[in-house]
Amino acid sequence: MSELIFIRDLLIQRNGRDALKINSLEIQRGETLAIVGPNGAGKSTLLLALARLIKPARGQMMFNGSPISKMDDLEYRRKISFVFQDPLLMDMSVANNIALGLKFRGTDKEEIRTRVDRWSKAMGVESLLGRRAGQLSGGEAQRVSLARAFVLDPELLLMDEPFSAVDPPTRAQLLKDLSSLLSQDHRTTIFVTHNLKEAAQVGSRVAVIINGELKQVGTPSRIKEEPVDKSVEEFLMGL
Repeated sequence: MSELIFIRDLLIQRNGRDALKINSLEIQRGETLAIVGPNGAGKSTLLLALARLIKPARGQMMFNGSPISKMDDLEYRRKISFVFQDPLLMDMSVANNIALGLKFRGTDKEEIRTRVDRWSKAMGVESLLGRRAGQLSGGEAQRVSLARAFVLDPELLLMDEPFSAVDPPTRAQLLKDLSSLLSQDHRTTIFVTHNLKEAAQVGSRVAVIINGELKQVGTPSRIKEEPVDKSVEEFLMGL
């Protein structure tokens, strides 16, 4: 497994204040890294920086050996997919929603059909392809959102608490299905949550961000057994 993301001495500022500091972070190709921390800790800020939606004040962010800041914007965006808390579906059929990004890229119609078929089945929405987005339940809509992200075949998948808006039983099933899919697909994924149990279920490693600072990275069991400082320990006790 080779390194896909390399971060050193990163500082991101928002509204004139320090929002996130990372001394060092490496993410391996094919790895799922779960990011946990309290609300407002800076978890989503990291995703926005990796998506080039926020420019760091300083530091180094590398993607597959190249500085992210030096890469062509369109070329880089085609390497990533972002799944948000809300599905953000268009007012069209499920099939057209899943295919939308591929159509923007000018992908061949037969290739679009093949990919939409594959990922609608993988996410369990193949029976909904003709239904309009407004007719979907919250869980169904988020499954479509996931299919829309995977269908682009991204090198890096960014997920910002994608199941926070659905009910607990639906959330549990989505987490189970996503965890199984990622273990088979080996897609480099960063999954943000504030729930350590969810992080342990989805991620092969966990990164803890508290008060705008990356505090600890390791396996879920190691972090639980050996928190690096009082702030991590108190966060874990409050879960």
